[in-house]
Amino acid sequence: MKVTLLQKQGPDQTVMKVLFLELERHLKSSSGASVVAIDNKIEQAMDLVKSHLMYAVREEVEVLKEQIKELIEKNSQLEQENTLLKTLASPEQLAQFQAQLQTGSPPSSSQSQGTTQQPAQPASQGSGPSA
Repeated sequence: MKVTLLQKQGPDQTVMKVLFLELERHLKSSSGASVVAIDNKIEQAMDLVKSHLMYAVREEVEVLKEQIKELIEKNSQLEQENTLLKTLASPEQLAQFQAQLQTGSPPSSSQSQGTTQQPAQPASQGSGPSA
């Protein structure tokens, strides 16, 4: 049952639980020992906690470094995509986008689709009667 409780707790709680269980076990086994022996056991338990916490922190740092690396790559990709879209956008689309930025209104997908489709509609209407 103690193992089940340890599995459901977080890493810090588990370490503290192990610390207290080890401390309790050592104190029971050395009930007639001197204060120096108890202090040594406490120091050993604290060293164990410290090493577990340092290990957990190192693992978390590695995870965060990987996330930062992925975010930097994603940011670079989005910047390249943004540059490409700016070069492909018509002056009217850029003006509309700048106006939306100044007013603070978010660009709606229907407006940008309508703007993109407007040049295509006259071409399709012109080819319709000739067919």
